[in-house]
Formats: sequence, C-alpha cells, structure tokens
Amino acid sequence: MRIAMLTHSTNPRGGVVHALELCEALAQVGHHPVLFAPDTTGAGFYRAAACETRPWPAAAAPREVAALVARRRAELLCLFTPDLCAGFDLFHAQDSISANALADLQDAGRIGAYLRTVHHLDDFADPELAALQARGVNAARTLFAVSPAGRAALAASFGRDATLIGNGVDTARFSPMPDAQDAALRARLTLGSGPVVLSLGGVEKRKNTLGILQGFRAFRAAHAQAVLVIAGGASLLDHSAYQREFFDALAQSGLPDGAVRVLGKIPQSDMPALYRLADMLAFPSLHEGFGLAVLEAMASGTPVLVPRCPPFTDYLTEPDAAWCDAGDIAGAMQFCLRHAAALRASGLQVAARWRWADVAAAHLPIYQQQREPAHA
Repeated sequence: MRIAMLTHSTNPRGGVVHALELCEALAQVGHHPVLFAPDTTGAGFYRAAACETRPWPAAAAPREVAALVARRRAELLCLFTPDLCAGFDLFHAQDSISANALADLQDAGRIGAYLRTVHHLDDFADPELAALQARGVNAARTLFAVSPAGRAALAASFGRDATLIGNGVDTARFSPMPDAQDAALRARLTLGSGPVVLSLGGVEKRKNTLGILQGFRAFRAAHAQAVLVIAGGASLLDHSAYQREFFDALAQSGLPDGAVRVLGKIPQSDMPALYRLADMLAFPSLHEGFGLAVLEAMASGTPVLVPRCPPFTDYLTEPDAAWCDAGDIAGAMQFCLRHAAALRASGLQVAARWRWADVAAAHLPIYQQQREPAHA
C-alpha cells in the first residue's frame, strides 16, 4: 500500500517520532509510506530516515496558532494536487493541523477519506482552536489512539471509538551500552560528578517544568553537585508566559550558576548519550498522550520518575518507575538514586516489550479495510 502520512513538524516531538518510526516499520514489511511535514528551515527531518520523506518548504510559523493552522492548510491544499492524491491508497494524519488539511481535501473531493492518530487532546480556551480540534477528529473515518487513556478521552469527548495501536522504542538506537560520544558530551556540557537530572520537552506548563525546578532545589540540598539539564522544547504553541515565570523562579531559587542548564533543541544524535549520562529522567507531566521519552530513557538504562496517573499507569507497574505521589518530585528523585539498579533492570524489560514492528502490525488490518477503493 502507498500511504500518505502527514505530521506537523520535522522536529523530534512525540507525534513526529511516532510517525517516522511507524513509516520505517511499514516500509520494512513491504509497504510504501511517504512522510510529509512542513519544513521551515530546509534542514529536513531531525534524523535520516529509512523510508521516503517529503519535507515540504513551508513559511515560518506565525505566533498565533489559528493563523498557523490556516497557513498550513492552504499550503497542503496546494501541495496535494489531484494527481498527487491519486497516487496514494491511504491518507493518515498524525496531528490536528494535518487532519484539518485532509478534511479540506476530503471536502474538495480529492480524497475519499482519511485516518487519524490522536496522540493527545488539548484543552483549548480559544473556541476557534477547540472547533478545529473537533473537526480534525470528527471528519476522520477511522481513529487510532496510542494509549487506553487516550482512547477513553476520545470516547468521552467525541463519542468516537479508536483502535489502540500503542507506541514503540528503537532499542538499537537507545541502548545502555556507552560509547565514545558519552564522555565527549559530558565534557562539552561540563556535567561534573552529578547526579544529573534530565528533563525533556523544554520549559512548558504541560511538562511541569516549574515543579521539576522546585523538586530539584530540594534534591540539591542533599546532593551539592547535582545538575538539572532541560533539553528540547520545539513547539508550535506559545509558552513564553510560562517560560518567563520559570526563569524568574530560577533567578530567585538561590541555585548557583550552572546548576540548571536549559539547552533548548539539541541534535538527535546526542540523545542516546544524554539519556545514558543522566542518573534519572524527571517526567512528572501534568498532561501527556503517552510519553515516548519514558521508553527511550528506559531502553537507555536510565531510571524514570513519573506521576501515578494515566497514561503512565497504562503501561508501567509499581516496580518500573519512581512515582512522584502527591507531587513529591524531590522524594521521587531520591528514590531514583537509592533504587537505581532495580529501576534500570525493570526499565530495560519494559522497553523490550514496546516494538515499532508491533505498532505497524496493529495498523495493517485497519489499513486493509480502509484503503481507497480506486486502488484496492
């Protein structure tokens, strides 16, 4: 089958990683997925891909999200000509922007229908954005969800059933085996003796970065050389107000210079080493669709702390993680250090169960049912 897969970015956010890994797994079993994404820099996807990709030249993103959605929809209508659409059996959106663009193509009669993976639902205060999110879900013929919690949210919010397809992790790319890059990265980041606490996703309210900072401040009182590394943060949403609050809190925290490193976007090639250099991944998210970083950290032998709530309780059990019950992030950090060996062993077992090949296999029965009749 020829599958047009659409995602919202070339940066390594969770939904983009899922889309690229899924396409590679589908290609490995003989299908021909093509991954489309807007590329505002010309740099292409965050890593080389073992499948066909088409990062298309896109205008810089406006700060206002509704304007961004409108621009991307217009660009995709120009890109997906009738001739291009005729070359695909299936159209699969991995985000709300792509879903609205495919709904436009559906309304224009260029495609018969589309499928949609919902990684998470946002609680938009803006009624226009809420309506766009609803359209991207309701106009899809078939829905996929990455977690039972996400599937339940779709049923509760939209009365729609979704096929559970899960997530995966590449245990060849993310491994506990150190290499020369580890020492080089430690020296470049001047991490010292640690312990090193890693936070991913940048400074965002959803990632609970302020909570991580507060927990780390208490944790560092017992570990004077501890370092908090905050990496990532490429996002379509405007987090500037929360970021100002975070940096104000950091300035008033009494933590010495260098105790907290906000790295921003880092090369994907550095990520395996960064996970291995960390003594723990602090991931106390307030809202998450699945949390792919949890599996990547576990595959790297890095203990993880998470909140005791879905989606984490959907795929982790008591021995697998340090649970920050009642918001006690500092206590969970201490737990990660005290029980590091057991958490590493359990995490490696968890990671081994989540394979991208299984994610691809979960799609295939639905793909076979939903493929465009003209190409069946």
